[in-house]
Amino acid sequence: MKLAHLALSAAAGAASAAASAQAPAQRTLEPVVVTATRTERAALDVPASVDLIDAQTLRDAKLRVNLSETLGRVPGLTILDRSNYAQDLQISVRGFGSRASFGVRGVRLYVDGVPANSPDGQGQVSHFPIGAAEKVEVLRGPFSALYGNSSGGVIAMASELRPQPAQVTPNGAIGSFGTWRAGINAVGGSGPYAFSFDGGRFSTDGFRDHSAATRDTINLRAAFLDSPLGRVRVSLNAIDMPDTQDPLGLTRAQYDADPTSVAPVALQFNTRKSTRQTTLGGSTEAALTADATLNASAWVGTRSVTQFQAIPVAPQLNPRHPGGVVDFDRVFGGADLRAIWALEALTATVGISAERLDEDRRGYENFVGADLGVQGRLRRDETNAINSFDPYAQAEWRPDDRWRVHAGVRASYVRFESGDLYIVGVNGDDSGEQSYSAVNPTVGVVYRPNTSMAWYASYGRGFETPTLNELAYRPDGSAGFNTDLQAARSNNLEVGMKFIAAPTLLGTLAVFAIETKDDLVVRTNVGGRSSFANVARTRRDGVEASLDWRPAPAWSVYVSAAYLNARFDTDFLACGPAPCTVPNVPVAAGTKLPGVPARTLFAELKHRAVWADLGVEWRLQSPLYVNDANTDRAAGYGVVNLTAARTVDLAGRRVRFFARVNNVLDKGYAGSVIVNEGNGRFFEPAPGINGLLGLDLALL
Repeated sequence: MKLAHLALSAAAGAASAAASAQAPAQRTLEPVVVTATRTERAALDVPASVDLIDAQTLRDAKLRVNLSETLGRVPGLTILDRSNYAQDLQISVRGFGSRASFGVRGVRLYVDGVPANSPDGQGQVSHFPIGAAEKVEVLRGPFSALYGNSSGGVIAMASELRPQPAQVTPNGAIGSFGTWRAGINAVGGSGPYAFSFDGGRFSTDGFRDHSAATRDTINLRAAFLDSPLGRVRVSLNAIDMPDTQDPLGLTRAQYDADPTSVAPVALQFNTRKSTRQTTLGGSTEAALTADATLNASAWVGTRSVTQFQAIPVAPQLNPRHPGGVVDFDRVFGGADLRAIWALEALTATVGISAERLDEDRRGYENFVGADLGVQGRLRRDETNAINSFDPYAQAEWRPDDRWRVHAGVRASYVRFESGDLYIVGVNGDDSGEQSYSAVNPTVGVVYRPNTSMAWYASYGRGFETPTLNELAYRPDGSAGFNTDLQAARSNNLEVGMKFIAAPTLLGTLAVFAIETKDDLVVRTNVGGRSSFANVARTRRDGVEASLDWRPAPAWSVYVSAAYLNARFDTDFLACGPAPCTVPNVPVAAGTKLPGVPARTLFAELKHRAVWADLGVEWRLQSPLYVNDANTDRAAGYGVVNLTAARTVDLAGRRVRFFARVNNVLDKGYAGSVIVNEGNGRFFEPAPGINGLLGLDLALL
């Protein structure tokens, strides 16, 4: 693409502008994190890999639409931008979640304490309010297991909410590929009250054909920090994405011929997806005694999806086929109650969490006569429910200034129920139920030989249930849940080191080994539907490191790197191209897990010149295998991005301008792969050179 595609993009808030105007040396390097222990702790006191990304890093000189714009800097976190807004991002942590063909699984997601996963572990991040965020924490390793089912890692976003002078920032954007964004951000309040609002519209034509999208978002929070119930916070988060076009993946031949093209069947069936979600949440924090605090939170929400898929007409003629249009409405909610005792040498937490999802799911044919891509006859009608119930406990013991001992346990129970309302007795009754349970302990030790260094070791046991979609189809095509599926169970060991040399240098190093039993693989793939089976073992061994250095007030350097040897640890048979009714492709022990890069590196250099803040980013990633048999792969790549920003005062208003050029060397590469795609449409191309111009305008 030509640089003429450069366009105007808005920044997300005056707070970001003010933070960006500060010299890097004025920022505190050592973060205070909460995900690993559920209480505020200095990063060196936590026996886990936790990265904190602040608001300035999240927003400055970025479009602020996708988490992939920033979170690729976290070692061990793979976040692939599919350039396909109908399917969300692909996110995996140390290989957990890599097989997800849509949405996010295997990683727990939170926005202001509200889960963005359903109880079966399936989640999405499209509603994360980057414009309102104060920070994002990314937790990897054994202590992730304390978040229950499918917690191979945790990504938790918190939006800004504290009393402060009111700041209002309208924002707008236009950019490459017909991209534009418009909205407003506001924060403020005088104690004990505070508010935060961020809302806007994002739209793009997409750099590929048939990939246009529009997204409307609202995130509203309010705090009442001195109420009869204690410190009360409420939040409202909503997203609406109508008729988002889905270009699908490309086969090897299509990708090599024209990476900007669209799969022909996507145009035939006008593949698209409409999504609407609204979530209301609230939390309270109240002192029970001088040493004890009670925290309670609750949330409720609705989610509706209608998706037109590219399933050919012929398979749908089978009376048992559920059709080519997915249509569901969900109501979900949950609550978490925990008590925290903070004593002189001991901090203890005891809590209980419960979640429920109720779903009305329908399937329709995606044709009427000879017309394709339209809603036809009803082919599926069912109700589904998922319940989870998890008591948990954590404790931290501080015998002296050098030692910290952490331990925790979480008992998880997940139950699936389905009721078939579609012509029961004629096409078979697909009603069924399935339950999973586990008790997952964690333990960790921190040794601090001095105030600037910490060594730690930790162990955790986790589990991951199949999702509702993975349970839905049996390999033999008979009715009901695939009750042969077991939950995957893992043993996770990590040792590491963290240090802070003066206030300008922070480094981390982690070495880990993970063994998982009963991991899921594709068993059959027929008529656009996959069934799954368990394999005996997988292994994930790796090293992660990061360095944050600020050698002078005007300079900063950040580097992170990760190596991951993720592979199957037993022989099994996989499915080849669809239709596949019996696995027939040998997969040997040692074969790499698909969708997981073995090596990643991110480097960023920033210079605060007199006239502008300048930056260069360099991101490298090794090849991605596309299926269990490793028969093909997307090549590795290196991408360079350039940024420039300047804050000025215009008519008494603070304005921050920025410019950004992504993929400045115009590298052609696949941004992601669709793992085990039955039709061989594995590859999702990334855009070539593209740019952005933007500004922050503070009205107050």
